[in-house]
Amino acid sequence: MSAFDSALSAEARLAQLGISLPQESEPAANYANVVFAGSLLFVSGKGPAGRPSGKLGQTFATEDGYRFARSAGLEIVAVVRQALGSLDRVARVVKLQGFVNAAPTFGEHHLVLNGCSDLMRELFGERGIHSRSVLGANSLRDDLPVIIDSVFQIAN
Repeated sequence: MSAFDSALSAEARLAQLGISLPQESEPAANYANVVFAGSLLFVSGKGPAGRPSGKLGQTFATEDGYRFARSAGLEIVAVVRQALGSLDRVARVVKLQGFVNAAPTFGEHHLVLNGCSDLMRELFGERGIHSRSVLGANSLRDDLPVIIDSVFQIAN
């Protein structure tokens, strides 16, 4: 089976790809990691592992940003798995919204967020294709290079 075989479960795909999820992070303030609203699961913004700091186009190159976005995606997936018990309960990745801490002249925000988008497609197949938006920011909390929030549809 290929990495994009829709018949393969997300949990099986995770194992097939040899991906080890990080320990899910706890909220740093007075908010929830996830909120259920009907069949939707909203995940609070997550940043990359190791808490790198700096701007894309200044401290980091686009390729670094791609890796940071993938790392933030792994954090999102870990939180989703913890909330649901299994990634196989995800019916669809609905939306990703990325915030890129970028120098004023940086224009490759979309290439940075591809790190997370590609991960969602790898893990969830066709169900991982989502809507998204990406915004440049002149600063993010803790000077993180990228933060991504997300919405998932949950199967009953």
